[in-house]
Amino acid sequence: MKKDVQHELSIIFKLLGSERRLSILALLRDRPCSVSEIVDELKMEQSAVSHQLQMLRVAQVVTVNKVGRSVYYQLNDSHILTLLNNAENHVSHVLKHQTHAEAEAEKKSEK
Repeated sequence: MKKDVQHELSIIFKLLGSERRLSILALLRDRPCSVSEIVDELKMEQSAVSHQLQMLRVAQVVTVNKVGRSVYYQLNDSHILTLLNNAENHVSHVLKHQTHAEAEAEKKSEK
């Protein structure tokens, strides 16, 4: 792995190490949201939400879309969504004390 890629990955993974930021990203996984929507949904202070969003924006994890006077945040691209989904799937296996193969077999048997 190249050093510059490794450095950027470490930044992304540090950002994902915060439960607050993960909660925000979980909301944005479903749809773009304004700061006030995130505040209402997560019961966080507006200043805290804005601070977390700024950190995610600087790292290009989220982007901003202005619609009239409203500002909406959304995941930057499908890679971020894939990363979140893969991490969630991995943790689900770990919490069930399953290997990936066992979890996949369980998933297939549910269909």
